Amino acid sequence: MPLLGGVRPPIAALLCALLAVAAFPTLALGTVHDQEVPQAVRVAERRIAEDAAASVRAAIDAGATAVRRAAASARPADGSAPAAVLRSLTPAGPAVLGSVLLDPHTGRPLATSGAAVPLSGVDAAALLRPGTANPAPRLIASGSTGPRLLLFARVSVPPAGRELLLVVAEKLAAPVVYGGGRTGQLLDGDGKVLATAGAAGTAPAPTPDAEDGTRPAAVVEAANAGRSAGDTSGSVLGDEHDGLRRVAGWASVAAVNGKDNRNDGGKDSGEDDSSRLGLTVVTFREVASAKGGAGHMSFALAAAGVLVVIAVLVTLVLWGTVQRPLLRLHLSAARLAGGVCDMSAARGERSAARGELARPVPVAAFGEPGRVGLALESIRRQLLGQEGPEPVRAVRYRLGVRSVLLVCALVVAAWGMPLLFLFNRVPADQAVPVTAVADQQARTEAAADLVRQSLDRSRTDLAAVAPALAGAPPERAEEILRRERADHPTYRSLYVLNRAGAIVLRTGRRPLRALGHVPAGDGLTQVTTSGRNPAIAAYARIPAAKDAEVGTAPAVVVAEIAVSALNDVVARPGLGRVWLTDERHRVLTANIDFRGFQPLPTRGLTRLVARTEAAPGSAGGPASAVLDAATAPGGGPSVAAAAPLARTGPVAALGWRVVSAEAAADLQLTGYQLQARTMLAGLLALSLGVACLIWLHIVVARPLRALTRCAERLAGGDRRTVLYPVHHDECGSVTRNLELLRQALVERDRGAGSDVAPACAPSSQRGRAPWQQRTN
Repeated sequence: MPLLGGVRPPIAALLCALLAVAAFPTLALGTVHDQEVPQAVRVAERRIAEDAAASVRAAIDAGATAVRRAAASARPADGSAPAAVLRSLTPAGPAVLGSVLLDPHTGRPLATSGAAVPLSGVDAAALLRPGTANPAPRLIASGSTGPRLLLFARVSVPPAGRELLLVVAEKLAAPVVYGGGRTGQLLDGDGKVLATAGAAGTAPAPTPDAEDGTRPAAVVEAANAGRSAGDTSGSVLGDEHDGLRRVAGWASVAAVNGKDNRNDGGKDSGEDDSSRLGLTVVTFREVASAKGGAGHMSFALAAAGVLVVIAVLVTLVLWGTVQRPLLRLHLSAARLAGGVCDMSAARGERSAARGELARPVPVAAFGEPGRVGLALESIRRQLLGQEGPEPVRAVRYRLGVRSVLLVCALVVAAWGMPLLFLFNRVPADQAVPVTAVADQQARTEAAADLVRQSLDRSRTDLAAVAPALAGAPPERAEEILRRERADHPTYRSLYVLNRAGAIVLRTGRRPLRALGHVPAGDGLTQVTTSGRNPAIAAYARIPAAKDAEVGTAPAVVVAEIAVSALNDVVARPGLGRVWLTDERHRVLTANIDFRGFQPLPTRGLTRLVARTEAAPGSAGGPASAVLDAATAPGGGPSVAAAAPLARTGPVAALGWRVVSAEAAADLQLTGYQLQARTMLAGLLALSLGVACLIWLHIVVARPLRALTRCAERLAGGDRRTVLYPVHHDECGSVTRNLELLRQALVERDRGAGSDVAPACAPSSQRGRAPWQQRTN
């Protein structure tokens, strides 16, 4: 009967698996080279460009929204002069350069304010065509004064709701960048530089060569190619000069993360005000170039060679101590069973059968195969009448096949464990370049700036609506509040306090904690310092009406903002774990699971935040560090940074900080790539090697131990236990033949003499147990 499975497949699989793993270090580790500019630096520059583009987009959207809200809330009286209407509509701010009110029928200006607004190409009648929405912003070149951003809004004036077109010219916002030596530029679709900004203390960037890949035109070309492929950001390497290389990151302003960073909580808005301008933000800096990145092929070849030697040695040991002896047992047991069956044949064949029984059984020198061989030899002698049954000697501790498998597993582990825990382990402070730490700090500052912008817009928008509440009847005031809350989903509650501190009007949900007093001026305050829902309040003074009653007239409008609404602003791609903390370093919101007002997860982060606090006579500032596994969140080394939201102004009074921590292993650094692939090679060797050895233990070692006990009992005189084969392999074959030998011994013990053998099957069925044979 052919053997199925058995000892050979696990040993062959073990050899193939170890040889395959030996090829892995050569392919995986040998291809790792130290890069001239680490990939982590290029990725960080791309993310920084995305943050700068998000800042530009937020500024454009905020300006367009402010103009439209002012136009929508305007209620000019009958007979108001166009100049008075324009003064009430023009938003305040340093970015506003001028405004004009146009008659859509004639296209003539009815009133102007501030600097001249460039109106070339502006068709008021087409922009105010019935059924169309508010016109999208436009970018207009204004000669020597530079580009201008034109914002449009429909204005309805009495009598009969006559529509006019409000046009506001703003200075184009420059991208906000952080990090020493970094420059940011805003480019149009043709690669023309519209605005330039640099981090504090940054010298003007040198002009790249005509063939350099970081030229504005080349960056825009790369950006257009990336957008056609579905990418909204990327990075470019420039040429090397004086040991430095320029790393540039670009991002499209039109689709930064696919989200609107206005006060709508990051809601997906599809086409927005900045989508049609075709603007691209590029940031760049000079970094030191590492010449001739070192490879790791020698280590890969050495590791692969050692594993090949181990694979061959382990295979030879298993072949010599397990496979070869077991196959000999299979042949010897079959020969003895064939001999006892041939004893029942014709007289002429008995001499040949006795010859088969006369040949001694080869006995292995080790373990269970040796014990089974001794038992078969004893059974052979008993069949020939040379000796009687011998009692089985119990040996409690006896080395066997399991010991061989254990030694093989230890040998494989001796190769895999050092790769898992010792080789190519680089300390985090050496593996992480200084530029990566600086980039983490720059991105954390950018995230803090986005939070500051969001809070400042909440405060300024509330201050802009406060004058409309002065002297307004309750119905009109309630309508203003409802519209304001609908425009600001981050407002949890919107209410008005009178001069006695009582709420006289409210829309939205009930405040978590209403202000107990009437604050002076405009500003922000934290209203909850404990509980599950951190919240702040933006407030603005309502100008007193001339005929208002003292004590009952509205004094302050308050917007309560749930800090959780800032989650989408805090969460920046590639920044890792981010927390927003209060002045006592307690968590207000985060991009991971958290509990309100809980402390930061590790003392290392708390100490880092403490470094950002203002020392006597200073304003404080950002801080960054590489935290080891004991002080970093997540149990591994991390690059952490902390930055205050602002150093001056109402937001600075909150004392809030943005804290970030990115796992060093998640950075695309050569040291960690080499470490990860080294650990993977060790893990593969351990898992595959141990799996094959466990397979060998299940299909060979365990059945062989059971077979050894059966053979020794049979040799010791146990004739009553019927032997049932379980597997169609070497152990099963020996078990079937032992059952035939047991029957022969039973017949001999009954007195049939040495010439009597069991009724054996024909030669075609020989080797099967009696219950498996067919009868004629």
